Amino acid sequence: MTIGWGIVSTGRHPDTKMAPAINEADGASLAAVMSRDIGRAEAFAQKHGAATAYDDLDALLRDPAVDVVYIASPNALHAEQTVRAAEAGKHVLVEKPMALSVDDAQRMIDACDAAGVRLGVGFHLRAHEGHQRLRTLVADGALGRVAFAHADWCRGVRGQEAPPPREGLQAWWDDPSLIGAGAFMATGVHCADLLRYVLDDDVAEVSAVSDATPEKPLEELVTLALRFRSGAIATLLTGRRTPDYERNDVTVYGTLGRAGLHSSIDMNQAGALAVRTDALTEDETYPEHPFALYTKQVQAFDAAVEGNGEPLATGLDGLRVVEITLAMVESARTGSRVSLG
Repeated sequence: MTIGWGIVSTGRHPDTKMAPAINEADGASLAAVMSRDIGRAEAFAQKHGAATAYDDLDALLRDPAVDVVYIASPNALHAEQTVRAAEAGKHVLVEKPMALSVDDAQRMIDACDAAGVRLGVGFHLRAHEGHQRLRTLVADGALGRVAFAHADWCRGVRGQEAPPPREGLQAWWDDPSLIGAGAFMATGVHCADLLRYVLDDDVAEVSAVSDATPEKPLEELVTLALRFRSGAIATLLTGRRTPDYERNDVTVYGTLGRAGLHSSIDMNQAGALAVRTDALTEDETYPEHPFALYTKQVQAFDAAVEGNGEPLATGLDGLRVVEITLAMVESARTGSRVSLG
């Protein structure tokens, strides 16, 4: 069975990651692409071999060749487009962040449940073998009782007070009404999801400090302290103002030892895993590939569509990260600790 994918939005991420991943994945095909600008849609379709180009979402949703809709539009549009896709009988993989409110995230889940279609969220780092190994080590008790974990995804440019314009990113990334938050929406949500995934645990409390101000509401640097339901404590750091701290790491410390993955900030799978306990010493490196994690994400979603397992990240996973994001914004604004229900 070949599963036809339709892409909504022709930005940098679909262009450099998801369209190539769909084309590389076994059993997947790029059936259609949609942009508000038909010229952009047609150029994208020609570049990536999509069968059809549209400038109207409903037209794409009526296309019988489209089984799955990948939504990479501005964050504020995710909920409405997901609901429309579900009502059209299409499975949905929506980019992170899933939505800008808990109500919208729940509405997306409910719509897909009612339509009997799959809903996944684009947390591609779950596809990394190193992150999967960390999850297994924690689950098997190889690190003992987890006390502390840390995740970060940071970069910057020396000599620049403010981050330079982000080449290839659309203007909506600088519009608070469309993006919802700043650097956290780009990379911090991945860190939050990874901590949940690796620890297989949910966040109970959030404390955050960011550089956001009333005049500049989109943060460029933010750090969080998280308390998980198990009692484990974690920290998270993300931003675009640390040129000498360019990292994309996650590390777990338990009563029996530690394990961590240091990976590329360029999302290209390259990385190194290190495990150190009295019983285990592991070192593993992973080769660079520009979009391998996305190919694995597509393949996992296709399998879920065919009834084999779940997407790498489900709608509920996406909703939990929305909760953490909103708690981060509130905590940074008020200086208070925020409890999650």
